[in-house]
Amino acid sequence: MLRPSSLRTARQPLFYHGHLVGWVAADIATHIPQEEDDAALQKGVHIAGQYRLTEIGEILSQKQLFRCFNELFDVFTPGGHVLGQIDRGALPLLGMAARGVHMNGIVMRDNQCFLWVGHRAADKRLDPGKLDHLAAGGVPAGLSPFDTMIKEAAEEAGIPASLSRQAQQVGLLNYVQNRPEGLRRDTLYCYDLLLPEDFTPRPVDGEVTRFELMKLETVLELVRDTDKFKFNVNLVLIDFFIRHGLFTPHEAREIGAVLYQDIRFEPSTA
Repeated sequence: MLRPSSLRTARQPLFYHGHLVGWVAADIATHIPQEEDDAALQKGVHIAGQYRLTEIGEILSQKQLFRCFNELFDVFTPGGHVLGQIDRGALPLLGMAARGVHMNGIVMRDNQCFLWVGHRAADKRLDPGKLDHLAAGGVPAGLSPFDTMIKEAAEEAGIPASLSRQAQQVGLLNYVQNRPEGLRRDTLYCYDLLLPEDFTPRPVDGEVTRFELMKLETVLELVRDTDKFKFNVNLVLIDFFIRHGLFTPHEAREIGAVLYQDIRFEPSTA
């Protein structure tokens, strides 16, 4: 569980129809249509109720405050009720929670564990050229995490649904991190997929340029000693190492503190 109070100090709580939905910087708040002053309102920024969240995203995009993905994500109440949708690119700008999926592609060969690792394309918005999972992506409006995992596996790595449906959900990870695009407040649904030795993933949609099969020990060294992996992939891999007895939770927290100095990370397996 994460307690990102230190990350929120420079931001104000953001409300929509009375529900806390995000944390917004003061300079961004000035561009948001707000409810008129009301003594009954909690302290913070209150989005004017006559606006749909999609319209708020359009207003902020027109002001060039973020780059549109043209993909809508759900915005939730703290209790998990969907309040509306907003462009994916606006979520970190407004400190809104998002959901994502990450798949560990596992191959067992001669009693050794290998992982398929993707090399991100050089033109990616986030962490171009970094190493990545076999498949990963945000959960768009209207899709479940499992269905998103099936979709991403096919789109990114050419994995047929008959194979990706064998993946097992192994945990949930929550993290909060300051990034150039804003405040990331993400829940990652983690999946393990055991792949046949003769299966080779192939780039399909341009997210990655190629896939490389790496020994688990090599992946561990890259996570421990370098910054070659995409920023949040490290968290999922650390959780994988814990589950396979390569890290203790204490060691994982120490490494997480080095890799992510502005977050508090505690792995959480299902």
